[in-house]
Amino acid sequence: MTKTYDALIIGGGHNGLVCAFYLARAGLKVRILERREVIGGAAVTEEFAPGFRNSVASYTVSLLNPKVIADMKLADHGYRVIERPVSNFLPLSDSDYILMGGGLERTQAEFRRFSAKDAEALPAYYDALENVADVLRSLSLQAPPNVGDGLKSLVDAVKQGWGLAGMPLNQQRDVLDLFVKSATSFLDGWFESAPVKAGFGFDAVVGNYASPDTPGSAYVLLHHVFGEVNGKKGAWGHSVGGMGNITRIMADVCRSLGVEITLEAPVAKLLVNGGKVSGVKLESGEEIAAPLVAANVGPKLLYDRLVDPADLPADFRRRIKAFKVGSGTFRMNVALSELPSFSALPGHGEHLQSGIIIAPSLDYMDKAFLDAKRTGMSANPIVEMLIPSIVDDSLAPPGQHVASLFCQQFAPVLPDGRSWDDERETAADLIIDTVERYAPGFKSSVIARQIHSPLDLERKFGLMGGDIMHGHMSLDQLWSARPMLGNGAYRGPISGLYMCGAGTHPGGGVTGAPGHNAAHEILAERSLFGRLLRR
Repeated sequence: MTKTYDALIIGGGHNGLVCAFYLARAGLKVRILERREVIGGAAVTEEFAPGFRNSVASYTVSLLNPKVIADMKLADHGYRVIERPVSNFLPLSDSDYILMGGGLERTQAEFRRFSAKDAEALPAYYDALENVADVLRSLSLQAPPNVGDGLKSLVDAVKQGWGLAGMPLNQQRDVLDLFVKSATSFLDGWFESAPVKAGFGFDAVVGNYASPDTPGSAYVLLHHVFGEVNGKKGAWGHSVGGMGNITRIMADVCRSLGVEITLEAPVAKLLVNGGKVSGVKLESGEEIAAPLVAANVGPKLLYDRLVDPADLPADFRRRIKAFKVGSGTFRMNVALSELPSFSALPGHGEHLQSGIIIAPSLDYMDKAFLDAKRTGMSANPIVEMLIPSIVDDSLAPPGQHVASLFCQQFAPVLPDGRSWDDERETAADLIIDTVERYAPGFKSSVIARQIHSPLDLERKFGLMGGDIMHGHMSLDQLWSARPMLGNGAYRGPISGLYMCGAGTHPGGGVTGAPGHNAAHEILAERSLFGRLLRR
């Protein structure tokens, strides 16, 4: 071994960059090892056709934590997000649609077209979600209580449980509902109109290979309202320059603190000596020494491919093999000669700056999942389209556009031995045809397309099963049990091994929270007080 560092980070995604920032700010010598030729992990911007650029995997902003933004001074370096004027536009048929967001009164007016009762229920619904989201936001930047941590686990349990215990009874009931109920069951308790329930229910299947009828899917709905844009809670927006601009800025900030970033440096193996991390070995054969390694890859990739099974406890090996991955996501970018026009709301307008959701009912979403389980892909897939070039002219030539197509309910592994290599074009055609049904002429406007099947997402970004969340966001894989009870505070079962990616609390999305929390756990554990607490 020729080079020694205080800490190595496996994977240069946004959480790895955030973790490196906090460690370097505390004085550690840090090196990031990224397998691809570009920094950013799944939050990157690429040119996919001459003159056309777009975010490749991660595609929209809301969940990035305000503390991370402030600590890294991202705004000082060009971080800018343009908020959507309305959240989502759902075409329901050739002649009807529903717009979500744009303020309470405007949304209520929209709901009255479908149900006066639902319009009146909306303020209380918003309050219920926001009350729970506020408590969970406060927990998102804290390491969960970790079984086996001695006094520290008791202190953390009391401290973090206090916020939940102090909630009024009706809010505690909301917490229970959101954690255990299906999205359908939860929404049925609030609303009567199918379009209204579809507008809210879409969030429950984003990155979630499940039906809205699946118990626990209500939590995924809640997870997507944690965020904020420019101080507005629950808002979503576009990062100018695409998602890659965020990670480019993060990398610049890290380098200014002395962090070394090495591209095209895939890690082959974690090196362990006497039960403790001693460094990593690259696929090139180079060995790099460090007493501390933080993995920004998912738990499945880390423990299945990078750690020798002999270095893991037998019970851990058995349980991590059962860790569930596969978000059912199919991701496309398309270059467009012109903007689409939807039959339900023809022409251009602010609805084209929103999330355009093709999923007109919860039943539609349920059938899409059942189709995917049976055949591998839904006959009528769930499609979210964003057209960021409307507000960001750096992404496409004048008069032309790029659109993100984020599609749900495509099986991580196809049945009957079929491969996504053989089916990816068929699925892409199906997605284009689905949009065409609601926006005639869309198909003929497509100049070029970039396709990422679940298998492509795994190969390109290391997302096992194509899972954009690094693992299911189900109750058995949340908080102290993410990725496993006893390893829920960012520490692996090997001394000196940490996890800082979305496979840890609080989970998926471009949040920066796992990277923040892992770094703070590392720094706390290095202190004498931290070591005493764990005795």
